[in-house]
This record gives sequence, C-alpha cells and structure tokens, in this order.
Amino acid sequence: MADFVASLNAVLWSTPVIYILLGIGFAFSIMTRFLQVRHLKEMIVQMFKGKSSEAGVSSFQALSIALSGRVGTGNIAGVATAIAFGGPGAVFWMWAIAFIGAASAFVESTLAQIYKVKQDGQYRGGPAYYIEKGLGIKWFAVLFAAAALIAMAFLMPGVQSNSIAAGIQNAFGISPFVTGCGLVLLLGFIIFGGVKRIANAAQMIVPFMAIGYILLSLIIIVMNVSELPAVISLIFKSAFALDSAFGGLIGMAISWGVKRGIYSNEAGQGTGPHPAAAAEVSHPVKQGLVQAFSVYIDTLFVCSATAFMILFTGMYNTQAADGSFIVHQLKGVEAGPGFTQAAIDSVLPGFGAGFVAIALFFFAFTTIMAYYYIAETNIAYLARGRESKWAMLGLKLIILAATFYGTVKTASLAWALGDAGLGIMVWLNVIAIVLLAKPALLALKDYERQKKQGLDPVFDPKALGIKNADFWEKEYTHDSERVS
Repeated sequence: MADFVASLNAVLWSTPVIYILLGIGFAFSIMTRFLQVRHLKEMIVQMFKGKSSEAGVSSFQALSIALSGRVGTGNIAGVATAIAFGGPGAVFWMWAIAFIGAASAFVESTLAQIYKVKQDGQYRGGPAYYIEKGLGIKWFAVLFAAAALIAMAFLMPGVQSNSIAAGIQNAFGISPFVTGCGLVLLLGFIIFGGVKRIANAAQMIVPFMAIGYILLSLIIIVMNVSELPAVISLIFKSAFALDSAFGGLIGMAISWGVKRGIYSNEAGQGTGPHPAAAAEVSHPVKQGLVQAFSVYIDTLFVCSATAFMILFTGMYNTQAADGSFIVHQLKGVEAGPGFTQAAIDSVLPGFGAGFVAIALFFFAFTTIMAYYYIAETNIAYLARGRESKWAMLGLKLIILAATFYGTVKTASLAWALGDAGLGIMVWLNVIAIVLLAKPALLALKDYERQKKQGLDPVFDPKALGIKNADFWEKEYTHDSERVS
C-alpha cells in the first residue's frame, strides 16, 4: 500500500507538475492584471459585507469555512516538513505560490458563484457544478465529484486527526484512542447540525485561532529581533541557491515549497469554491476577491508565523539529498509539529508542547469540518433529483470513522495518502479552470466597469454572453422586475 501511494505521488507531484502549477497561477495573474495587488483593498472591504440568508451564508462566514479548510496541519506540520526537506528557501516558494495562487483562487471561486444553484433550499456550487454547466462535460464533473468525495471523506481527514492525536499525546500523555473518541463526538455534534452550524462554528473559531497563533509568533520574533536580517537573508539566498550551505537544495526548495504551499492554501485545488458558492452576494466577483484574500491569510500570515518561529530560534533539521544533515539541531525529532514545539520551548520553556497541541487541535479540527462540507456538496451534486438523506447519513458516518482511524495510523502514511488525494483533485480542477477561465475574466471586467461608474455591482450573465448561469439569470430578472 505504502509503495503504491509513493509511486502515485511521484507522478502527481513530479517536478514538471510543480512548474506547470506555478505557470498556470502566473498566467491567471497576468490575465487578471495582478488583481491580487490591484484589488487588495477591495478584498478586505468585501470580506465584511453581505449578510446570510435562508439559502446562503455571509461573505465572512464563507471565508471562515474556506479558511477552516486552508488553515490546518499544513500551517504547522507542513511548513516544518518543507524546511526539513527543502531548507529555508522553501518558505520563499510558499510565499510565491500564495501570491500567484491568489489569482487561481479568484478564478475558481468566481466560477463557483457564476454557476451555483439553489438546491434543496440552499446554495450549492463548486468544480463539479461549473464543469457541467460551464464546460458541458458531465462525465468530467462526475469524475471530479467522485474524486473529491474520496479525498475529502476517506483520505484527507486522517492527516488532520493524526496530527491532533500526536500533538495531544506528546503534550498531555493522552492516548490517541481517547483523542479519537473525543474528536468523533465533537465533530458529530457540529456536522449533524448542518451547514449553518458549521458556518457559525467556523466564524467563531477561525479568527480566534489564527490571531492567537500569529500573536505568539510575534512575541518570539520580538524576543529574537536581532536575528531578523539574517533570517530574511537566509530565506531569499536559499531560495535562489545563493547560500553555500543550502545551494544544492534549490530543486527541493521549489518542490517542497510549492507542494506544501498548495497543500496549505489550497489555491487551485478545488476546495475553496465550495464554500464560496454558498455566499449571498450581488456579484460573483465579490466572493472571488474574498476567497483570493483567504490565500494571503493562510500563507503570508499563518504559515509565515510558523516559519519565523522555527527559523528565528534555529530549532529545525534540514536533510540533504544523500540523507546527511545540513542542519541538525533537533536530534531524533521527526519533521513536523516537533519543530514548532521546540522553537516555542526555546523561548518560553515548557509552553511549546501544550500550545502546539492546542493550536493543532483547532487548526486541524476546523479543517475536518470543511472537508465534511465539501464532501456533502459533492454528494448533493451526485444525488440531484434523488433522495439523498441516507447518502448524507452514510457520509457523516464515513468521515467520523476516517477521523477516528487517522488518530491511530502512522504519520508518514497519513501524509502520503493526503498528498495523493490532493494531487488528484488539483489536476482535475486545474484542467477545468484553465478551460473555463473566460467567464471569470468577463465577470471581473464587468465588476470593474460598474465600480468605475460608482455602482454596487450586480450580475447579469446574459449581458456578458455567459450561458447556463441559471441562478443569476433568474436573480437578475427578479431584481429588474422589482425595481421597475
């Protein structure tokens, strides 16, 4: 099993694949004229606008659900792994993929809004919906929905719950079995409450956990502020093979930085569009901009917090291609949360293990919540027009079982399975958004035109020549009749 998964990942995440993903993100950045810079202020403004409705959630709630998925173990364990195998330069490439990935996140989330539907009384959308309605290729849409369902319900939860269990056992001596039982009970309470309970939990937990984590990193940075020039220099020199110690790792720095960056921020992966489609907005671009900013929050803020804590304190190992160590400060410590724990303990003795365990719990638990919502959306897509009550119940039981199982399986297999699930989804979604970018670009031009006229933009797909945006056609007609 482990050998098969390793072989699959070798294909899904080969070096050419990494460069293709970087190239696509850069192409979207050019096509949108680097909206991730031009519309930075608008991203923040739109984040706090809009209200929830019976059918949808507010922009901030949709952002919170998306961040629940983006901010997970990748922000703690993933960053440490990138530094362990790619060196400090991997941090730069995580930043790079976040910057250009924001354009990919905008495109996919705007498409999710354009082609969303109102199904069983609530908004649904995501890659399966925009593939079918935008490209007209139903088998491709079904393939994505099936892949997403397998990845979100079976493969990905174990990565999160495994990290939670390991952190809690290390900090508090609580067995993974007990942790697994507690996770199942808490997760069951939330997911059996439906999307509104998920959204409410996310908007309460996500800001609290992100701000708390960043504040601690700032404390550590301030206490080691004399190291700031050296750390920044090390990151940039290592990223471009200009550092004598890490110069030979440039290929690994790019590979691990991009891979862990995509794993963490999920730009282009196809997960972010699901909650984006649920937002109640007057124009698809509004939520596209909000979701683009979520990539910044995840990587430039939270991932950077982890990286700086580790690099400022020097608490890490970096392994060369031949298996020797370039840096070996933590003997016997496996790449992962242990790096962050050691970094915090070096400044605040005895505090690291407990803090990281608690942070991992919040980060990873909310990510599993997001996984459930994404899987539920794809079940809803596959079951359209049919009774889905039993399928939804089955999904809840499967994701609870996968979460529990993840607490007791090995970390290496958990990450390998997670990488495989992510890789399959990334490829299917990237192909779709490359073929379907035009409607998102048309929507962006329309939004910018209306903003220049001093209007609060509303969306009329027919005027833009966008077909099969059925929800918006009805919505625009309804608004026009109401105004007249």
